[in-house]
Amino acid sequence: MIDVAIVGGGPAGLTAAVYLQRFHRTCLLFDAGQSRARWIPESNNCPGFPGGISGDELLRRLRKQANDAGVPVEPAMVDRITRAPGGGEGFVLHAGERTWHARMVMIATGLRDRLPGEWAEQAIACGALRLCPICDAFEANDRHIGVFGDSAGIGSHARFLRTFSAKVSALPRDGGDGGEEGAAARAAGVRWLDAGELEFDGQRCRYRSGTATVEFDTVYSFLGFTTSVPTDGLAIRRTSTGEITVDRDQQTDTPGLYAIGDIVGGLNQISVAVGQAAAAATHAHGALAPVPRAAADA
Repeated sequence: MIDVAIVGGGPAGLTAAVYLQRFHRTCLLFDAGQSRARWIPESNNCPGFPGGISGDELLRRLRKQANDAGVPVEPAMVDRITRAPGGGEGFVLHAGERTWHARMVMIATGLRDRLPGEWAEQAIACGALRLCPICDAFEANDRHIGVFGDSAGIGSHARFLRTFSAKVSALPRDGGDGGEEGAAARAAGVRWLDAGELEFDGQRCRYRSGTATVEFDTVYSFLGFTTSVPTDGLAIRRTSTGEITVDRDQQTDTPGLYAIGDIVGGLNQISVAVGQAAAAATHAHGALAPVPRAAADA
């Protein structure tokens, strides 16, 4: 019986695992290598790294920290989480035909962004395509910024990006006017284009609309995301977009089941994720039976 199983090896999951291991709790981290942080070519928004750090490098350092703390890692994708059978203690985690039992579980699976094309990974790597203006829009100050997605959802994002540049264009793939948010964006100086397709030439993104083609310094894509919450029969409330709702201790409506990181509704930031992980791990430790330290040999 594991004290706490952590599903997801991103910044949130790795941080929680380090805390729990240092609390002398038995824990197991499931890491399928799919952290959203791996998309980050260079983050200049991560506290403590004034020169910036790539997502891969941040994950490498966090994994080393977890390894140094003695965190056991299972490179498996958890298919589902269920209650222990027969009213038993805790939860059962399933990965294929393998199972593990844990008193508590932390879901740190993050989100999976919907991307505009097969070329998206290459475009993200060079900064031509971006996913989080809160993270890095300051890097695009005074550049020509495109905002791509469904008309109903991009107006507010385009208006937010006017904070950073006078040249912001909304790229509604469905050709809609964006309703009230679209009108507010246009009133704020956003150029609203017709329906079109987003393309990538290996260096920059361009938007082809009718006979016109507009090239951008960078484009923010807002196509939404999918969530992976492998729970079965457990009480969990979700937002309208599928994120999990938690209390102040990061606990779901099922006692002993926590959610941390981008899977939780709210601000998706590395700093927020690690803070949630610290809060959840500390609460879980306090809720479990004490583990008093034996006296060291003289």
